[in-house]
Amino acid sequence: MSATPKLIKELRALSGAGMLDCKKALIETGGDIDKSLLFLRESGLAKAAKKSGNIAAEGLISMFIDDNFDKATLFEINSQTDFVAKNKEFLNLLSQITTHIHDTQADNTEELNATTIDGENFETFLNGKIAIIGENIVARRMANINISGGVVNGYVHTNGKVGVLLSATCSDEARDKTKALLKNIGMHAAAMKPKVISHKDIDETTIQSENKAIIADTIKENEELARLKKPLKTVPQFVSRSQLTQEILDNQKRVFEAELKDQGKPEKIWDKIIPGKLNRYIEDNTQLDNTYALLSQTYVLDDSKTVQQAIIDTDPSIKIVDYVIFELGDGIEKKEEDFAAEVASQMK
Repeated sequence: MSATPKLIKELRALSGAGMLDCKKALIETGGDIDKSLLFLRESGLAKAAKKSGNIAAEGLISMFIDDNFDKATLFEINSQTDFVAKNKEFLNLLSQITTHIHDTQADNTEELNATTIDGENFETFLNGKIAIIGENIVARRMANINISGGVVNGYVHTNGKVGVLLSATCSDEARDKTKALLKNIGMHAAAMKPKVISHKDIDETTIQSENKAIIADTIKENEELARLKKPLKTVPQFVSRSQLTQEILDNQKRVFEAELKDQGKPEKIWDKIIPGKLNRYIEDNTQLDNTYALLSQTYVLDDSKTVQQAIIDTDPSIKIVDYVIFELGDGIEKKEEDFAAEVASQMK
């Protein structure tokens, strides 16, 4: 049976949808959790959900940036408990491995395991540290950024749970400004967690599925607003700037012109009204960009502008070319523990 109680419970925790809706979604998708989440989203029955309930990894994220700010490393190491992640031995290990990855430019665990550190194979070295520290430790993932003719900088949140690296090309005169800006944008990204740099980087499949989901969400929200006799939200036709071709914008401009004509507004003032209407139309129809795309987001450090505008205002020569974000434990699924069975097994 595709809609088992266990799957229904898991889907409810992830989506916030009702039990019967979760059961229907699981039946429709053959018990596939990810497809069921999408089914609920497109039906307006659930908000976008991250599998935070499944994440059970502890550990820390670390960053190393060279003195020239043109080469940097981001690294995530996992431990079994948060207690060990605060241990001095563990922190020293984190620093040593991060520097080692930076020096060797290992881009994945396979490459890292093939390196030599302190005169021994990395796996052997790490196993020795595991024996000393007393619990399993995993060098999980890493990213290296190198840039010529630009700057790399980033930010790791004080709790070590989120880390961001960014690189940007810029003029020689703008290097210092770019360095400071990238750190600030790293702080923004750690808070807002965009997935890509630009709306142009969002894949078509995501745009199409989210288009249905956001429309469904808005319709559901409007039902509640209508019940409360509050103003309704505009139901979007689109969700990304990638969808708004010049033809679509020109057609919408003609719609606004027709509306102003019907309202008896003098044609000589249309050019003062229509740009604002078009900007609002674009804002209403690019909701996905505001969630997914870094440059489209409202800048946390100055909510009067987007991240893109903050970059332009700092120096027009700055262009972000690399963006990496690590959230501690993201994608690691929790192991389901049966405490009674564990105790029973230890008594045998």
